[in-house]
Amino acid sequence: MENNFKVAIIGAGPGGYETAIRLNQLGISVVCFEKERVGGVCLNKGCIPTKTLVTSADLYHKMKTGEDYGLENCDFAISYDKIYKRKCQTVEKLVSGIEYLFKKRNIPLLKYVVTKIEKEGSVYKLFTSESSEIYTCDYVIIATGSQPRPLPFLPVDGSKVLSSDNILELNSLPKSLIIVGGGVIGCEFACIYHQLGVAVTVVEFLPELVSTEDEEVSKKLSLALKKSGIKIITKTAVVSGEVSNDHISLTLKSNVDEVVSTITAQQVLVSIGRKPVFDIITEGFDLEMSKEMITINDFCQTNEENIFAIGDVTGKLMLAHTASKQGLLVADYINSKVKSTTMTLKTINYRNIPSCIFTTPEIASCGCNEQQAMAESIPYKIGRFHFAANGKALASGASLGFVKTIINAETDQIIGMHIIGYLATELIAQASILINTGAKASDVANIVFAHPTISECVMEAIEDTHKLAIHTL
Repeated sequence: MENNFKVAIIGAGPGGYETAIRLNQLGISVVCFEKERVGGVCLNKGCIPTKTLVTSADLYHKMKTGEDYGLENCDFAISYDKIYKRKCQTVEKLVSGIEYLFKKRNIPLLKYVVTKIEKEGSVYKLFTSESSEIYTCDYVIIATGSQPRPLPFLPVDGSKVLSSDNILELNSLPKSLIIVGGGVIGCEFACIYHQLGVAVTVVEFLPELVSTEDEEVSKKLSLALKKSGIKIITKTAVVSGEVSNDHISLTLKSNVDEVVSTITAQQVLVSIGRKPVFDIITEGFDLEMSKEMITINDFCQTNEENIFAIGDVTGKLMLAHTASKQGLLVADYINSKVKSTTMTLKTINYRNIPSCIFTTPEIASCGCNEQQAMAESIPYKIGRFHFAANGKALASGASLGFVKTIINAETDQIIGMHIIGYLATELIAQASILINTGAKASDVANIVFAHPTISECVMEAIEDTHKLAIHTL
């Protein structure tokens, strides 16, 4: 195999592997380095394995409530080892599928750890810990991802104290679980394990769960989780932990009145966020960093012109589809430079990237939230529509939730949409299309939404910005 390529990609997560395939489609030689398996955290330790667990947990919950739908004798047992097996099979199928794409496209996928990038003239040399071979390229794309952020006084041991990585390797359920951190990851696992019969407590330092979401949505989620039986403790810090043979104890301190208390459980999940990973030596150049993140411009270039960074390592928005979009932008940019073509590239508006949270109920958002509109003095109007007034939602037994639309009061442009409820993570694509194409609320009057569908909630929430929604007062 030739060791000289036009582009070298370090990391084969969603950003890295999609960029490699796109460059290959454009006829540009590319090599991809991945120390584990293709797909990165998303496919192996994040998005996909957790969604298989969500599916099993949701189905079990529906089966338990079967009598509400006229179905009798709906008492079923959980075989978690089979749920675990299905999770592994799903991941394996997708990973092997991507590996097959690389093989058929003749894209080298090297299971090496890149330890050093050395600049020699206009060429970059890549050194690895597994091989004495030196790989050269004209462009480097860094897609090294992120890892769970630890609690200094509560090290992860994979047994009593878990991270979001190794909790997915458990093949049995604990009786009780404390989750430290009420962000996206913590709340998703809280819903999964609670629906599977585990006693779950969530401890969050801030006043609300999923605090980056619209405040109305955050409050609605807290109420829903509490009502379902999950214990929620907010405005509280975890100050210490003690592990024993059969349980773990955490000492808590309230941020409000400084009262100290203790809670115990069989296991603890630490989910206080993720931190970028970049520990590669650079020689002949220095990369500009902001704290732990690699600094990039609008085209994902670093301060070193021909070195790019995408995904979690940039700290822009730690979502798989953000990394993918950044990578495809970089592929187009490199293609235009390599082929000396003029190409108008549209930069990424990170605020308008949709986000999804697979809690019960689901949450999804795109664009500006109300707190941001207020902070930035944007003149805005709100439209809301509750699932309880939608026929398909009621027929589906999913009346909890709402769609909230934010428009610019002066231009009528839709600038934000926030959804909590049934199929929120699917509905948000409609919001993304409307917001990213600059649609106005008045434009929706020319669109016919099928009936009966949950999508009608989107339509009526937009109509409600002008108080024209039919099924609300």
